[in-house]
Amino acid sequence: MIQPQFYNTLTNRVEPLVPIEPGRVTMYNCGPTVYDFAHIGNFKTFLFADVLRRTLELLGFDVHQVMNITDVGHMTEDQLADGGGEDKMAVAAERLKAAKKSGEAHATAVADADDPYQVAEFYTQAFIEDARALRIRVAEGYPENMPHATQHIGGMLNMIGRLIDKGHAYVAADGAVYFHVESFPEYGQLSGNRIEDLKGGAGGRVVAENQAGKRHPADFLLWKQDAAHLMKWDPRDFGLDLGEGYPGWHIECSAMARAMLGREEIDIHTGGEDNIFPHHECEIAQSRCAHGTDRFAQFWMHSRHLMIEGKKMSKSAGNFFTARQVFGGDFTGRPVDPAVLRFELIKASYRSQIDVSRKGLADSASAVRKLRDCAAGLGEAWEASADAEPIGLDHPVVNRFASALADDLNTAGALAVVFEFVGQPVTDQAEAAAVLRRFDSVLAVVEAGGEPSASEAFDAQGVCEALDAARAAKDYAAADKLRAQLIEAGYEVKTTAEGTVAAKLLA
Repeated sequence: MIQPQFYNTLTNRVEPLVPIEPGRVTMYNCGPTVYDFAHIGNFKTFLFADVLRRTLELLGFDVHQVMNITDVGHMTEDQLADGGGEDKMAVAAERLKAAKKSGEAHATAVADADDPYQVAEFYTQAFIEDARALRIRVAEGYPENMPHATQHIGGMLNMIGRLIDKGHAYVAADGAVYFHVESFPEYGQLSGNRIEDLKGGAGGRVVAENQAGKRHPADFLLWKQDAAHLMKWDPRDFGLDLGEGYPGWHIECSAMARAMLGREEIDIHTGGEDNIFPHHECEIAQSRCAHGTDRFAQFWMHSRHLMIEGKKMSKSAGNFFTARQVFGGDFTGRPVDPAVLRFELIKASYRSQIDVSRKGLADSASAVRKLRDCAAGLGEAWEASADAEPIGLDHPVVNRFASALADDLNTAGALAVVFEFVGQPVTDQAEAAAVLRRFDSVLAVVEAGGEPSASEAFDAQGVCEALDAARAAKDYAAADKLRAQLIEAGYEVKTTAEGTVAAKLLA
């Protein structure tokens, strides 16, 4: 077996991965907060986790991956240790109401925008659709291994109760429950923050001393008593004498990881670089203190942010794009095949700050087309490889591909192997198909994912035949209209000796 090694944020170095249970890897990925459509920065992080999972499976590991759905309805300023701003579900409800008034079709899917559960379910299903289009494997099996936070309130309150009993958490004067960071001297080990430096307002991440009766400004929220919050629960229903309210952001992932993975210590925890502090730092503290363990996850892996045409992505800059906006052509001016966006977001190191651009997407489209043309050229051998036993890692080309990925997900090195192989003459179609199939078990771009979109359902072949018939009848005006339909639907149109041929443009 090829030994994988990855960069560990906790130790700041590349280390070999040795699973707690030999041959089996437990992995938890921070998932979407479902109050809006997921943007491409979110999906860079989710796709990194997907490539990690697929790489480990390629290397022969059994992977138990869990990605949560945060549907409780946090505050809009989750980067604060306490949370702040507005209730995200209330913001989402107002957004959907406005969309309904303006006649936007998608908003009609929510019968009652004042019902936070309907709002959360709408955005959950939108996320699953986008994730499946991008062939994110954990989403393909939804709802298995994708727990909703609202389904685990009891587990969160159980953990909160244990932390209170052990002296790691306390109830403040206003009824809120806080984790006391000074009870855990190793707080800050992941992010490099020291407890003594986390004073009021430091980095905008903590609140002023003594606010809400806190013992330390860095103490973070576990439970907020708030009768006005849209989604709330009575802890007394779960055996804990606290006021009605909702859980803090951080406790959710700790409780769901324990419940879904069945372990108090796991192998890998992933997220975006913005999750390092406070979210993951807080997860470590509360998980270790609740369970009395020496660690929560042995590996912490984080994806860096992305840029758009050299600039930070933001709504105020007008360069903020959801995945479905990119699919629909809002970014490039014409529809983008989800495989192209997937390739664009995984082709560079997850630890690098990639720059998504129109040229980059065009280059990714050319790369995907090359791989799909290779598969098409293999004909029946490609189809047969889907049901055949996967080719082993002892094959020299597959071994080089897997070895590159095992080296901290060196996707650039792995892709160099792929395109060197694809560029060579085929001497054995069955072998070539088996090798390409193995590549695509990680890349997942050769075959389409998710449900067909409207553009994919377009009957291009039928229009081509109608165009040829119009030409044969010398109805050139009708032929021109049909050709224009093909081009508008995103097809490249060519006239051949056998008739008109339309090839779907990928971007």
